[in-house]
Amino acid sequence: MAAAAVPVPEGPLVVGVDSSTQSTKALVVDAATGQVVARGQAPHTVGGGAGGDGKESDPEQWWRALAEALGQCGAHARQATAISVGGQQHGLVTLDAAGRPVRPALLWNDVRSAPQRDRLVEELGGPAAWADRIGSVPAPAFTVTKWAWLKETEPEAARATAAVRLPHDYLTERLTGQGTTDRGDASGTGWWASASESYDGDVLERVGLSPDLLPRVLRHGEAAGTVRHLPDLPLPDGALVATGTGDNMAAALGLGLRPGQPVLSLGTSGTVYAVSARRPADPTGVVAGFADARDAWLPLACTLNCTLAVDRIAALLGREREAVEQGGSAVLLPFLDGERTPDLPLASGLLYGLRHDTTPGQLLQAAYDGAVFALLTALGRVLDADAAPDAPLLLIGGGAKGAAWRETVRRLSGRPVQVPRAEELVALGAAAQAAGLLLGEDPAAVARRWKTAEGPSFEPMKRDEVALERLGGVLSDADALLRGSTP
Repeated sequence: MAAAAVPVPEGPLVVGVDSSTQSTKALVVDAATGQVVARGQAPHTVGGGAGGDGKESDPEQWWRALAEALGQCGAHARQATAISVGGQQHGLVTLDAAGRPVRPALLWNDVRSAPQRDRLVEELGGPAAWADRIGSVPAPAFTVTKWAWLKETEPEAARATAAVRLPHDYLTERLTGQGTTDRGDASGTGWWASASESYDGDVLERVGLSPDLLPRVLRHGEAAGTVRHLPDLPLPDGALVATGTGDNMAAALGLGLRPGQPVLSLGTSGTVYAVSARRPADPTGVVAGFADARDAWLPLACTLNCTLAVDRIAALLGREREAVEQGGSAVLLPFLDGERTPDLPLASGLLYGLRHDTTPGQLLQAAYDGAVFALLTALGRVLDADAAPDAPLLLIGGGAKGAAWRETVRRLSGRPVQVPRAEELVALGAAAQAAGLLLGEDPAAVARRWKTAEGPSFEPMKRDEVALERLGGVLSDADALLRGSTP
């Protein structure tokens, strides 16, 4: 049988890159239609650092992975006229005077800087002051806490640092030769103030970081530059390079989000977010007050325990991940890695309410309920007054493919659910940003033209108030246990 003919692209080709913790993905996309004409992927290695308890990667391998992923795209990559990089947020990349990494990058999930975070929050006026000024109460993921940790524990590395970058900044600078970033990714550092939309001098002085070491923050629609002559990269010299952005901001672009549209992402960790016209400032620290990649905001909350934790419960029970059963009164809070939302870093998983007739399938369903409950509680804080209470939840991430996850979200939220068919949304969002720069269009409008959010829709179910009350009650009553203390 003859192979199906590949449609001829209608418009110019653009490249969208997703440089994540585990791999780099590259998509070559038809800017006119959104059709993916080529794709490539190459893995990253994550190490534990000197003591084995960190999360680090060599930025040079990100560059090699980008070259490999683009190489897999073949001739299409060499025909691209614009490129944009979406990257994992918060990572600390330290470069010497020659632009080489001083040490491996500290990744977002390296939480060794928790003591520095606690001290910084206190020294700069407490959570409310941080939220009001920076837009977020920093978590140990935030870059400012990692720099403070580096200054204290590896002072020689800090002294050798001539430039500080985020992961997407590093790759963009390798493409263009210019040190730039965007407001979306910068808003996750802890030293970019959302109130003034600029670097915060007081925070930088507190952690001993000169603003001269930081990249220039580009505005929405600006170009980071053009691709310089790079023989090891299959891209044409002179192709436009967009600002790039953080992975969550790129995914929001990839969906073409309008203000008030809620997104629930089910991956190893869970996230809930929505675009907002209002600058967020949550003093509880549940909601990170990020900027988006355009000129609005992206309030976001994150849980640590989602699909991986529920899969672990399924394995312990000897069940397939979809083998759930309704009924029963057990509550299972799958906080296997501690938890960020709610803020319970010392927590472990908690099972309550076992009876003689409790079945393994009911316990597995209880694990789904516990994970989704935490996300929906955070969603209530993310959405502002402009968000319609019956707006469909856009369900994305690996878990969105599972019926058990989808039905649990429907039952506990009472909202309609839509599952976009488009995958690789970070890379698609980066491609939309590149296309928007090239064509002089709003990148979110480009993504909507590409119809990236289209997919099967599911009607709302009556919200399971009994289960929600049971979950909330156990979470409240077990507070001392979950905080790692005794009553």
